[in-house]
Amino acid sequence: MNKVSVKLTVFFEDPFWVGVIEVVCEGRLSACKLTFRGNPSDCEIYEYLRDHCTRLQFTPDVPTAEKSIHLNPKRKQREARKQMQKRGTGTKSQQALKLQQEMYKTERVAVSREQKKAEEKRKFELKQQKRKEKHRGR
Repeated sequence: MNKVSVKLTVFFEDPFWVGVIEVVCEGRLSACKLTFRGNPSDCEIYEYLRDHCTRLQFTPDVPTAEKSIHLNPKRKQREARKQMQKRGTGTKSQQALKLQQEMYKTERVAVSREQKKAEEKRKFELKQQKRKEKHRGR
């Protein structure tokens, strides 16, 4: 049986509230970044995830080590409190989000390069056509 772990971290990153969803499945971590306008309540986050869960874009999987240590419930509660005090995201999540950002950037660069080449070709053909019309002596 596969173990799937999902973690949502919400923090304030001036000027927006940001949520990072980390999913660990079969030793692979993928993350998704959400941006909220105002301070979201638990209810608003739940509704957002319920309504938009199919449209979330997760990063490519990154290998990670799984922790299978059984902890005392009180210790878990203390660690949860510490994580609530801590700001930011885990380093693996940051790496996954950075990888996704780089992939989108390379896609945008390729598309804009193709558009630029097509525009230059169109202008060149238009210029050649005008030269031919002038050369005909009309």
